[in-house]
Amino acid sequence: MHLQAVMLDRLPLDRGDLDFAPIRAAVDQLVCHDATAPGEITDRLAGFDVVLVNKVQLDREALAAADRLKLVLVMATGTNNVDTDACRDLGISVCNCRGYATPAVVQHVTALLTALATRWHDYDAAIRRGDWQRSGTFCLLGYPIAELAGRRLGIVGHGELGRGVARVAEALGMEVLLADRPYARKIRPGRLSFDAMLAQADALTLHCPLTDATRHLIDADALARMPDHALLINTARGGLVDEAALADALRAGEIGGAGIDVFSREPPPADHPLLAENIPNLIITPHSAWGSLEARRRLVGQLAENLLAFRDGAPIRLV
Repeated sequence: MHLQAVMLDRLPLDRGDLDFAPIRAAVDQLVCHDATAPGEITDRLAGFDVVLVNKVQLDREALAAADRLKLVLVMATGTNNVDTDACRDLGISVCNCRGYATPAVVQHVTALLTALATRWHDYDAAIRRGDWQRSGTFCLLGYPIAELAGRRLGIVGHGELGRGVARVAEALGMEVLLADRPYARKIRPGRLSFDAMLAQADALTLHCPLTDATRHLIDADALARMPDHALLINTARGGLVDEAALADALRAGEIGGAGIDVFSREPPPADHPLLAENIPNLIITPHSAWGSLEARRRLVGQLAENLLAFRDGAPIRLV
């Protein structure tokens, strides 16, 4: 099978440190664009059999106009930026990549969790302000430090990432609680209902996809039901959390802290509620949990595998 492929958003996958040779070897032609604006999508899809896309939105109109398109290859795990229903109707296959960033994301979740519990960011800021130097004591303990050992970590989404986080949490001496699917009518053995999870977890980490059922899963009501010392970690999708409600809950002391790597709009606008300066114990990272060099190299390898399998008539990692 001859394949002409276009990559719509090379950045930030490749910062000039990746070798796309495996991808190029799997197709007859690869055209790469650093970024693609909404008004450019239709023209850039024209004449191509395969589109490689990270976060560019592919809606029904754009997909229908691409009369040669056979395969949407998502350069990530989440496919919420692709109208998969339209792809099915149009006979377009959709493949994603899976498990490539597990070590990086697990490491990032662990870093956010331990930083929030030990208040690294607050102590670093205090030292830079001169608080320690003015204290006259050998140590500074102005921010409460919590041990994670013996605490309960609630995990929403027990796939590849959730299982990886669970292993590290148990190594830290935490008890792992697994939530069943939100709004599940029957709770599976070994799981808790989502509501029970909220009430019991000392920390909560999200690893579920963004769907209509999970959008704003963590809203004002959910935050109010969490213990006031609880920590929230989100490295999944920004839309899982009502961000304005989270900002209010942190200010009000309804929860103890949050580590956020993803936003509903990326990059966030300057007036985003979580970018205000008066929010306590909040750590924000720029959707970077997945982005280790090793993870991005594994992603390139999976993209090449997906292309070769599709070309040979035996597609893998179909969505």
